[in-house]
Amino acid sequence: MHPAPSVIAFTTLSGLGFGLLAFLGLGLPPVSGWVAFVFFALAYTLAVGGLLASVAHLANPKNAVKAFSQWRSSWLSREGIAAVAALLTMAVFAVALIFFDLRLRFLGLFGALLCLGTVFTTSMIYTQLKTVPRWNMWTTPPVFMMHALGGGALLAGQTRLAAVLLVILGALMVWAWIKGDEKGRAGSTLETATGLGRIGKVRLLEPPHSGENYLLKEMAYQVGRKHAVKLRIFALGLGVVLPVLLMLALPVTHFIGFVAVLSHLVGIAAGRWLFFAEAEHVQALYYGK
Repeated sequence: MHPAPSVIAFTTLSGLGFGLLAFLGLGLPPVSGWVAFVFFALAYTLAVGGLLASVAHLANPKNAVKAFSQWRSSWLSREGIAAVAALLTMAVFAVALIFFDLRLRFLGLFGALLCLGTVFTTSMIYTQLKTVPRWNMWTTPPVFMMHALGGGALLAGQTRLAAVLLVILGALMVWAWIKGDEKGRAGSTLETATGLGRIGKVRLLEPPHSGENYLLKEMAYQVGRKHAVKLRIFALGLGVVLPVLLMLALPVTHFIGFVAVLSHLVGIAAGRWLFFAEAEHVQALYYGK
């Protein structure tokens, strides 16, 4: 599928923001006053900035309000409700901590759970889509969750914990790529799509039309295999390997921390681009893709 910049920014930034908010709710790092203000400002900038980027993906951004009404059946609606609940809960926790030096531990724990729940609902928007075999796997939610937890721990200055979480994230990313490649090849075919496989091999007589259209550009976007491999190495190297090496092999300073966070952000953004670019929508079968 065509990787829209707004959705890449949304899934990358909001995951980091809600991950950091979750750790702040758990008291990590144990900050207060204006230091806490800086941490919460960063977390809200990432989380809210990511959510606003997702609105830009809509043809009519005013319709974003309607997304909250379908919570019984839509993971998108559940995500919106969970995000608002998490941001409001953590706002109360932040105000008490920053201005009154009051740590409402239960509220912080509840807010942390809401933040992680928001990330989970985001992952389920993609996991539920049976029409995209590469997304419709058990690995999708854990990758999203570990992205939030690993990046959040990194931003919160929990270097040892971040290293462990990022290693787990890297292992899940590699496993998701391997299983995604297998499922992509063994997924739907013209035979299964038409139900004519019992008769024999099905082939396309002629394409529906001779020119490009919206569905081909958005749903049948393809990335070259050699480019995908390079981008996977790039995403894994910058998103996981380099930050872990920096945190474990060098004395952790503000500069090292900044480089590790920047490297992780760039690597995860590349991984998110691949997440969409490699997704094969079964609709492309009807165009001979």
